[in-house]
Amino acid sequence: MSVLSGKVAYITGGTKGIGFGIAQALLAKGMSVAFTSRTAEAAQQAAVSLGNDPTKVLALVSNVSSMADEVKAVQATIAQFGQLDVLVANAGVGIFGNIETLTEKDWHDTIDTNLTGVFNSVKASLSALKASKGYIITIASLAGTNFFETASAYNASKFGLVGFTQAIMLDLRKDGVKVTTIMPGSVATHFNNHTPNAADAWKIQPEDIGQMVVDILNMNPRTLPSKIEVRPSMPGKG
Repeated sequence: MSVLSGKVAYITGGTKGIGFGIAQALLAKGMSVAFTSRTAEAAQQAAVSLGNDPTKVLALVSNVSSMADEVKAVQATIAQFGQLDVLVANAGVGIFGNIETLTEKDWHDTIDTNLTGVFNSVKASLSALKASKGYIITIASLAGTNFFETASAYNASKFGLVGFTQAIMLDLRKDGVKVTTIMPGSVATHFNNHTPNAADAWKIQPEDIGQMVVDILNMNPRTLPSKIEVRPSMPGKG
């Protein structure tokens, strides 16, 4: 039996891409998984794809930029499964454009989701995670250390997320709560309106990040991988 069997994870943005891949990986290890989407339709479709077993899968609607939504979602997770052991703060958006064309709304939508949203998820989950001596995993990006053109808002959000995650790692380890940030490069997902296809074979796959999360959670408790950069082993085109 997996050492993760019986534990409970809450995943933001879990209906497709990286979040969905993580949900699949954790369910395969015997965990129960609650996950969010901004829409009930997407959440329910993902629940069906994950087996739709109410003892193992809980689909929730939440906009991570709302603290009230995140508190409600975490409370629903605990009400359904009785505990919370792992938070995966995955929800994110990518809005790209030159600073001359980037709008105030673009800026706020990016920061409110990618950075403030993680703050909200962490704050909403913290009491439960301290009680379970649990784990927080944030999904950042290599854009959190490598800046590039047309990405001022996105770079700012991911640089901020990496800094936030590393700081709370120091805050929380004395409480027995472990914190890791994963910084993927190119992943075959729907991010930035992309439709995954055969040409994405060179990219990191969502299931690869799912396996990484399992490996992190299975690591000896004395060791904490606080920041992990991950990229395709061989760069491709497209």
